[in-house]
Amino acid sequence: MTERAAVKAALKTQAVETPSWAYGNSGTRFKVFAQQGVPRDPREKLDDAAKVHEFTGVAPTVALHIPWDRVDDYAALARHAEERGLRLGAVNSNTFQDDDYRLGSVCHPDAAVRRKAVHHLLECVGIMDATGSKDLKLWFADGTNYPGQDDLRARQDRLAEALAEVYERLGDDQRMLLEYKLFEPAFYATDVPDWGTAYAHCLKLGPKAQVVVDTGHHAPGTNIEFIVATLLREGKLGGFDFNSRFYADDDLMVGAADPFQLFRIMYEVVRGGGLSGNVAFMLDQCHNVEAKIPAIIRSVMNVQEATAKALLVDRSALDEAQRAGDVLAANAVLMDAFSTDVRPLLREVREEMGLDPDPMGAYARSGWAEKIVAERVGGEQAGWGA
Repeated sequence: MTERAAVKAALKTQAVETPSWAYGNSGTRFKVFAQQGVPRDPREKLDDAAKVHEFTGVAPTVALHIPWDRVDDYAALARHAEERGLRLGAVNSNTFQDDDYRLGSVCHPDAAVRRKAVHHLLECVGIMDATGSKDLKLWFADGTNYPGQDDLRARQDRLAEALAEVYERLGDDQRMLLEYKLFEPAFYATDVPDWGTAYAHCLKLGPKAQVVVDTGHHAPGTNIEFIVATLLREGKLGGFDFNSRFYADDDLMVGAADPFQLFRIMYEVVRGGGLSGNVAFMLDQCHNVEAKIPAIIRSVMNVQEATAKALLVDRSALDEAQRAGDVLAANAVLMDAFSTDVRPLLREVREEMGLDPDPMGAYARSGWAEKIVAERVGGEQAGWGA
């Protein structure tokens, strides 16, 4: 197989999971902005996700968020997805939108609140059993705002105890993916603030616990690709939440703010064997001012373009320059790959997959946007409830 053919083969097998909540209404701290044609229930979210997969060919799974996507029959929801060429992906828990969680969930000083939070996490594992989902994705808003508000070490003990109970409930083919976030909503101390804290808990739990890297969850200037390389080296990179940020957890379209960073991250993924491994590539974005389905299609395409460029890095030339200590030559190898226009290559890939080479144009011509605006009238639109 030629190098070009190998690159194309890798791109054809890449999969990007889209989040159910990105199809619903979202906004800022101050306002949720409604759009016409937004889904009113999880099934309509899946209908929209099917269009993303139809036009990109690489978005076969959809992440759920509980309780936002709660239904009476999860097996039926999985069948609804299958009928549209999709599968249900990661199940995301929600321990941050209940009044009881004002001082935390699994780290809360009140044992009754901690029990409630753990019960919800166990409910999510039960949903995984019903849907066939393999990944339980955990993000905790737990933390404190003031020095002395709570015992930092005790909160870590409570977190470890809760994670251990949920870990024991997982099936043999299921994983726990632990996400971290620098700050927000807690401003003094966040209970899972960085990859080291997440890694420490996952290491103690065992092989079914891995770390999720959300690209918007770091301090300015953080070398995210170093984190990715380290977690891959340790076999503890479970997946990504892809988005883009200018300031903090902006949840903008992946690659919008810094496409070079996305390329650097994807190079480390390629370098560490993450494309052929068990790393989940998920979007975690909110489309507040842009049309949702086209924005998700564009995001998937951004990941594809960064991956294509990462695959085109001349590893032999790079290795040679690095061994020789030739700083400029080594940097030039990466920059040459990043500067390559991979859009013609991706058009070829799509045509070979039987797809329209222009996913954005194909969606615009499909009439789906007009159809959902006309048909989704009445009822309550889905959203994240702020």
